[in-house]
Amino acid sequence: MSNRKSKQILFAEAPEGMPDESTFALEEVDIPAPKSGEFIVRNIYMSVDPYMRGRMTTRKSYVPGFQLGKPLEGGAVGQVVESENDKFPEGSYVQSMLGWREMYLTNGEMVTPIDASVAPLSAFLGVLGMPGLTAYAGLNLICQPKEGETLFVSAASGAVGSVVCQLAKAKGVKVIGSAGSDDKIAWLKEEAGVDEAFNYKKTDNITETLGKLAPNGVDMYFDNVGSDHLDAALFHMNDFGRMALCGMIDQYNTTKPPGIHNIIMAVPRRLHIKGFIVSDHFDQLGPFISEVGPMVKSGQLKYEETVLDGVENAPQAFLGLFSGANKGKMLVKLGPDTAA
Repeated sequence: MSNRKSKQILFAEAPEGMPDESTFALEEVDIPAPKSGEFIVRNIYMSVDPYMRGRMTTRKSYVPGFQLGKPLEGGAVGQVVESENDKFPEGSYVQSMLGWREMYLTNGEMVTPIDASVAPLSAFLGVLGMPGLTAYAGLNLICQPKEGETLFVSAASGAVGSVVCQLAKAKGVKVIGSAGSDDKIAWLKEEAGVDEAFNYKKTDNITETLGKLAPNGVDMYFDNVGSDHLDAALFHMNDFGRMALCGMIDQYNTTKPPGIHNIIMAVPRRLHIKGFIVSDHFDQLGPFISEVGPMVKSGQLKYEETVLDGVENAPQAFLGLFSGANKGKMLVKLGPDTAA
C-alpha cells in the first residue's frame, strides 16, 4: 500500500514556568508500508496528563524527558489498520505510549492488545488505565482505608481523584473532596456520591473550610494538588493518619514553590506520608482490573471525560489541565471510534 500521512506534535521548546503554544510544533510525516513483523496503528484517542510537564525539563525525574525536535509521547489507544504481524491483525485494538500522533509504524514493542468489548476505548486511558490504577494503588497500598474513617481528596473530580473517591465510598469511608467549579462539586455529590465537597476557588481559607467539613479530623489524604491543600490536610490529620502524595499540580509550573507551614504536624500526629509513582505498582494491575472492571461495566463507578478533537488541539488540551478546563479525564480524539 502507498505511504500514509500522519500529523504529530513535536516538543519544540523547553518552557520556563507555564508552557504555552511555543512549546509545541505540528508536522506531517509519511508512514511507510510495514515490513515483515511490523504493523501500522491509527490512534483513536490520546491522553494528556499533568506528569508530562515534568518531562519538559532537564531536571532529573522518574521518567526520561522529552527530546527537543522529536514527537512527544503519552498514552494512546488505536486500531491496527495494516499488518505484517500475525499477533496484531488488522482491525484489532491496542494500547501504547505513542500518543501525540495520528499514526505510527511499529514492530509491537511496548504495544499491548486490548479487548474493546470490556469498556469504551477511551476508558483504557482513564478509569481503566493509568489514572485508575494510580487511584487504586495509592488508596489501597498507602491510605489503607478502614470503614468509618474520613478521607480528603484534592482535585477530586479529576481522572485520578474521582476514582479514589468512589473506591473509598465502596469501602464505607466518609469522603470529602475539593474541586475548582460548582459544576464539578455538583457532579461529585450527585454522581460520585461523596459526602462533602467544596469549591476551593470560592474558599478564602481551605484549612478552615476543611475543618468545618471534617469536625472529627481526617484519617487519610490523597494529594493531587499540593500547596494550600496539603497544608490544610496536615493541620487536620488525626493520629497515625496516612497521606498518599500522588501529584502536586499547583507547583508544576512555578519557579518558586510555596512553603508547607504545617509539616511540623507530621511528628506529634505520627503521620505516614508517602509519595508514589504508578509505574512502581504495575503488579497491582490484575487485582485492579478484577475489582474495578466490573464496577465500570455495571455503571457503579461513574466517570467523566473531556474530549477535544484533532491532534492539532493536543497542546490546548494539555494546557487546559493547569486551568481546570477538564472534568474527569482529558483526552484528544484523533480519529473515528470504530469500536463505539
